[in-house]
Amino acid sequence: MTLTPDRPRLLLPGLLPSEPDLERYRVRPGGSTTVPLHPGDRLTVIDPQGRQTAALTVQGADPADTRAERLFGEWSPAGASETITVADEAVARIDAPAAPMSVHDAAANPPSELLLELRRATPRPPALDRELPPPLAEPVDEFRIDAATALSYLVKAGQYIQVIDVEGRQCSDFLAFSAHRLDDGVERGLDSTTTRYFMGNAYPQPGLHGKFYDADAQPLVEIVRDTVGRHDTFGLACNAKYYEDMGYPGHINCTENFNNQLRSYGVAPRAGWPALNLFYNTAFDADNLLVFDEPWSRPGDYVLMRAATDLVCASSACPDDIDPANAWVPTDIHVRVYDTERKFSMAIAHRVTPDAEPELTRDTGFAPRIKALTRQLTEYRGYWLPSSFDGHGPTEEYWACRERAAVMDLSPLRKFEVLGPDAEALLQATVTRNIRRLSHGQVVYSAMCNETGGMIDDCTVFRLGDTNFRFVGGDEYDGVWLREQASRLGLDRVWVKHSTDQLHNIAVQGPASRDLLREIIWTPGTQPAFGDLTWFRFAIGRLGDHNGVPLLVSRTGYSGELGYELWVHPSDAPALWDAVVQAGGPYGLTPLGLDALDMLRIESGLVFAGYDFDDQTDPFEAGIGFTVPLKTKQDDFVGRDALLERKAHPQRALVGLELAGNEPAAHGDCVHVGRSQVGVVTSATRSPVLRTNIALCRMAVQYAALDTEVEVGKLDGHQKRIPARVVRFPFYDPEKTRPRS
Repeated sequence: MTLTPDRPRLLLPGLLPSEPDLERYRVRPGGSTTVPLHPGDRLTVIDPQGRQTAALTVQGADPADTRAERLFGEWSPAGASETITVADEAVARIDAPAAPMSVHDAAANPPSELLLELRRATPRPPALDRELPPPLAEPVDEFRIDAATALSYLVKAGQYIQVIDVEGRQCSDFLAFSAHRLDDGVERGLDSTTTRYFMGNAYPQPGLHGKFYDADAQPLVEIVRDTVGRHDTFGLACNAKYYEDMGYPGHINCTENFNNQLRSYGVAPRAGWPALNLFYNTAFDADNLLVFDEPWSRPGDYVLMRAATDLVCASSACPDDIDPANAWVPTDIHVRVYDTERKFSMAIAHRVTPDAEPELTRDTGFAPRIKALTRQLTEYRGYWLPSSFDGHGPTEEYWACRERAAVMDLSPLRKFEVLGPDAEALLQATVTRNIRRLSHGQVVYSAMCNETGGMIDDCTVFRLGDTNFRFVGGDEYDGVWLREQASRLGLDRVWVKHSTDQLHNIAVQGPASRDLLREIIWTPGTQPAFGDLTWFRFAIGRLGDHNGVPLLVSRTGYSGELGYELWVHPSDAPALWDAVVQAGGPYGLTPLGLDALDMLRIESGLVFAGYDFDDQTDPFEAGIGFTVPLKTKQDDFVGRDALLERKAHPQRALVGLELAGNEPAAHGDCVHVGRSQVGVVTSATRSPVLRTNIALCRMAVQYAALDTEVEVGKLDGHQKRIPARVVRFPFYDPEKTRPRS
């Protein structure tokens, strides 16, 4: 009999370290990290992206016993590492020196982070408390809520409440009552019905969805930060009946714990408390059944709230150990309270991979100017962007772009410098376009696919030199994928350096864009004159004259109009915005937000990740088959074989729909011929210029012919139908004469 070795049955990235003697840290560009070292410890410093210098300083018990070394350098390979073994007690400081990336340097090397792996000779005892994340500021109060218990506490108006999941995947119910009303003998706590009504959602979604109200429509708390991104909201805290019905009479529960804690405040006991269920992962399935699974929270994840009035609060560390609510193992919760004078940025967290560090939502370099013009901001791919501008609105912003000029912030686009002798080979092997044919100063629009032909992302690639390219996509994962492919292909002379934090960009779009920018963009004699830039070309220049802010200008955009994108270091963003706005005044330049941009791009047939394509959709199905030159690109690339097969046997195609009447379609609406569903709406809008409702639709090829009559299903897809017909797209300027002009 042959025995097979045991294999892990579950993968739980980011939850608990698989090796108790291993600690991991990161050093941000321009920052430093200090760690204590003990005899026998091994410290490894890693340069994940390559070409990042590290300064290592080790100080012994005697300050005179200090050694400093410079690790890595200008051409260190991605993944380079150095390891030291410690003989005596010491402290190590690791710095990641950083300088701003020059827009004018074709071989620019953006600073990148370092990783530290510390292998302890003596692992921490298992019983030792997990280290908490550092406080966001000096707390005015903090306390640990032991597993399977609850605690009540007072919070003043304006103070911040941080609820921290210590071990990860641990539910914490939260209650809050107006302290002033309790003093008057009136109990007013968080109310689910009122909150959901004002939120505009039957089931409030996680993240920054605003305030939570009591039954008198008075706000009690507001979410400021959320590093988890998925919670239940206003389910009952676990209670005696739940456990009794599951066969566990007498089981300790959050409701009884709350009753005991709140009794001294005159709060009447309940059989089940409706609570804000932080870190509790519930959802309604396709049959509208309430289901739940293990929480998404990781060790140290937190929710930060701000009190709108004086509050009596209660938090629990849920005792549920009979189902996935706490991953079957109840653990502790930690609460910190911060003073009213502190200011915290509003943010949610994103992780590019499950085990990556969370990145909080941040502002772009243009935020100081944008925030002075609007309060209508939305979280978009890790940044705050305007959905519309006060005093204008989406429709006015749309018409400004179609008739005059508009300026929009597109800084969240992810930029990666692809550098080195193998740079061209890497891009040739990973994107669908023929990069070998790309000239200096040229940009190309492409798809990037996986082995099945599904789209990882769409992108533009800039050629800055023989061995220097800039990859611009929409997703943080693009850089991870490129580095993985470089490793797979054995391309050890290419560096993929993340440069989003070094390059922020605005788009100036509209028929007047060339005339207004001509007045403020200067290019040297070695670069094309601004007025001579043709479609999908770029130049490196300056703002105003040869002494001005360095920038890159490209004849690209996402509006279907003549337009340009301007790329600068974030520190120069306000100056660029001011210059563009001043020059655009005589032309009626208007700032433009995401709502108007959506109308523009749908009219122009421009696809959007997560709506019109994903990794189950190939470029042909996404309507950008022109990016896959299978006949003229002879070199192999990821997904080529699958795309040859998919092109030969197409199943679906992206088509345009024109709807009858005034009711719009929406993303995800089913499209029918008779009873059978034959397509799905991917994007939809009301077209101001066409004065009709339009949609992009992924359609079965049998019904993709022009003028085919179909119906967009509403309600359950059958009880209500909107007649529609297949039309040519782009709906607006189908020959693209305007951006080419």
